[in-house]
Amino acid sequence: MKYLNLISLCLMPTAIAIAAQEAPRTAATAALPAIPLALGVPKPGPTNDAPYSPQPILQGGVVVPLYSTGSPFLKMERVREAEQYNMSKAAPGRISSIVNIHNPSIEVHTVEGSLNTGAAVILAAGGGHNTLNVGTEGADFVPYFFNYGVNTILLRNRLRKDGYNAKTDAVNDALQSIRLVRAHAKEWNIDPTKIGIMGFSAGAELAAPAAIFFEAFDKTNNAAADPLAGVSSRPDFVGIIYPGPTPFARGATPPIPRNTPPAFITCAGAGDRVHAIWANEYFTAMLNAGIPNVEMHIYGNGRHPGDSLSDGSRMTGGLTHRNGIPFGTWQDRHTDWFRDLGFLQKSGLETKAAHDTKSFVNQPQRGAGRGAASGEPNQKGAAGATNAANTGSAPR
Repeated sequence: MKYLNLISLCLMPTAIAIAAQEAPRTAATAALPAIPLALGVPKPGPTNDAPYSPQPILQGGVVVPLYSTGSPFLKMERVREAEQYNMSKAAPGRISSIVNIHNPSIEVHTVEGSLNTGAAVILAAGGGHNTLNVGTEGADFVPYFFNYGVNTILLRNRLRKDGYNAKTDAVNDALQSIRLVRAHAKEWNIDPTKIGIMGFSAGAELAAPAAIFFEAFDKTNNAAADPLAGVSSRPDFVGIIYPGPTPFARGATPPIPRNTPPAFITCAGAGDRVHAIWANEYFTAMLNAGIPNVEMHIYGNGRHPGDSLSDGSRMTGGLTHRNGIPFGTWQDRHTDWFRDLGFLQKSGLETKAAHDTKSFVNQPQRGAGRGAASGEPNQKGAAGATNAANTGSAPR
């Protein structure tokens, strides 16, 4: 009995604690305070009699419309409509995507002077031309690139879902964005020789054409009334990330300028087979043409963003780690490539990329034909090349 009483005394505190946990809360402690709403959530601008004024989706962003008021590129009957933000259901205040874009724009995020390399990357988000995934394939990259001294520009291009042609209107938006950033380079402390574009999935369908069709765009848009006349739309580098169909899809052979910029290409392999084929078509065309500093990484394990998984969830893109697989570190390979080509060195110095392109342009030109880099069309005229690039199906 003595030992039983001792055991009871030892167990009593545990029993009291369990009873306290199971006891109903009193009226004074029954309800926790309500969680406050997210603060500073960006909202679209208002609709009024003036053209819609795009708003920044991240603090400190400088937003500049791509085209002047009254530009023939714009649909006057729709340019006053407000953009629509699709908010994340899991992360309060986070803008996942944007639709209803009729006054396309860029949102500029610059780097502090002591860190600034002068490099600037324009991000063209994916979304199957139905929406613009500005969260994972846009806003998330601003702090990432900031740490490397790279200025980030978020492109809000027009979408097929909103009645635009992805192969003309959206590509024009991409080329115009490059001209616009270059025109304001001095004001934003950007090196005009270190401006490029990185496209994801459907956004890569803007980056890839920008790399080879810039000359035609500049010639077409060189009127004295154009405030950007004479400013080059040539990107100094391109990133082609799990791309949609490039201008080389389905056997098309558009001309490849000898000053085509260097490219970084990446995609999952068999798990994203169609996009990997499109990636390989672009790489093969550049390799056959001898364009310098083109690098590609095709990963054995990985899926395309938006694909459904066995547990009902969906694959995400951009900087996400993808459950720790190597494909989740593609951005590190890009940074290695970027550094190797001199884009992370001090602003104002000639990059290795620029030096190598100049040397290649000055080399004796090889014979014309498929894969030969040339400023002249091979087998097809410029219009034919553009039409050939329009035959690919839309990525997811």
